[in-house]
Amino acid sequence: MAFLLFFTLFLLLLLGFPVAFTLGGVAVLFGAATMGLDFLRLLPLRIWGGIMSNYVLIAVPLFVFMGVMLEKSGIAEELLETMALLFGRLRGGLAISIIAVGALLAASTGIVGATVVTMGLLSLPTMIKRGYKPEISTGTIAASGTLGQIIPPSIVLVLLGSVMNVPVGDMFVAAVIPGGILLSLYFAWIVVVAMVRPEWVPAMPATELAAFRGPNLARQVLRAFLAPLALMLAVLGSIFAGIASPTEAAAVGAFGAGALTLMRRKLTFKTLTAVMIETTHLTSMVFIILAGATAFALVFRGLGGDRQLAQLISQAQLGPHGFLLAVMLVVFVAGFFIDFIEIIFIIVPVVSPILHEMGIDPLWLGILLAMNLQTSFLTPPFGFALFYLKGVAPPSITTVQIYRGIIPFIIIQIIALAIVICCPETALWLPDVVGNSTAANK
Repeated sequence: MAFLLFFTLFLLLLLGFPVAFTLGGVAVLFGAATMGLDFLRLLPLRIWGGIMSNYVLIAVPLFVFMGVMLEKSGIAEELLETMALLFGRLRGGLAISIIAVGALLAASTGIVGATVVTMGLLSLPTMIKRGYKPEISTGTIAASGTLGQIIPPSIVLVLLGSVMNVPVGDMFVAAVIPGGILLSLYFAWIVVVAMVRPEWVPAMPATELAAFRGPNLARQVLRAFLAPLALMLAVLGSIFAGIASPTEAAAVGAFGAGALTLMRRKLTFKTLTAVMIETTHLTSMVFIILAGATAFALVFRGLGGDRQLAQLISQAQLGPHGFLLAVMLVVFVAGFFIDFIEIIFIIVPVVSPILHEMGIDPLWLGILLAMNLQTSFLTPPFGFALFYLKGVAPPSITTVQIYRGIIPFIIIQIIALAIVICCPETALWLPDVVGNSTAANK
């Protein structure tokens, strides 16, 4: 019955039924049919204990508010334009600037949709106009927009930490080096393309660069970089220094984003209303799915699904690392068809306790899952970054070009994931250093 429950859920999701209501509906029907109506008395207690009283999850709406507010303020737009002109004299400089801006926006917002749409609207027409190959342009923008899933503060890390009972602050610290590895590989790919196929990534015209590099260059650069860097330091610095918890730091970020928007004289009632409506929509979607996933996990375990899965693994004689690789493969393939939130709340609660009992470090596992889930935004046919980019791309850009463009970046993400799998210290060294430093200061 447990595996029938799983099969029914995936079948309904592939048929296009809404995720949140499918999760909860299938769980309630199977639970009532197999465990009786007494099951319905347990469900509210489980949802209240697992979601409503979970202090960490308050960070989700606060980080969403911060990201949406920065998008509306124009800070991302100014940062992108300035970075593009700074690197414009280099072949591939425009692509490098987009990756760098994607990393800065990831460290400031963590919202993939906002980042991809903003960079797609501002950069894609410019890249095509400058003679960039469409596949390079679309792949760079889509991949850069997904950096917010691994570079903290990341909603994926918050949700994974909550589901796996791993401190979110530790998740943020552990993601810094793997995020840096991925970012470096992105840069290296553009450099290789510039060396091998320079006609695909031409430099910007000298006339535009000369007009930009006037007497106000330093002021423009400072204005563009100061705001996002200050916000990034306020949010991440307070966490890494042990001053604030991730939830408290999220509140600092939300307040800081509002203050920066006010300083730019763009914090109108209309802007605030739009930000709050979008924040409510995104947050409601996450929490409804979380409630449905909680019900699903309760029924799955009530039917003995976790024990059956553990027995299946034992019979297969995979071992800890063999099962870990199998889980990574399942998560990667699932990312082709379902959203990262669904994977976090359906697959992760089932496999993470088993891997923990096998001796796999939960913090390392959380980073591996976050890096793996990042590919779900790029893998067709349901990669959300691809949908966002196609929605704002010029008519000349085809879906096939977008799909071809993201292939090298998916390969790069797999390489980065393999590096972290082979070298666990890339994820575990910095949390150990920061933890010892914080303890010494106290």
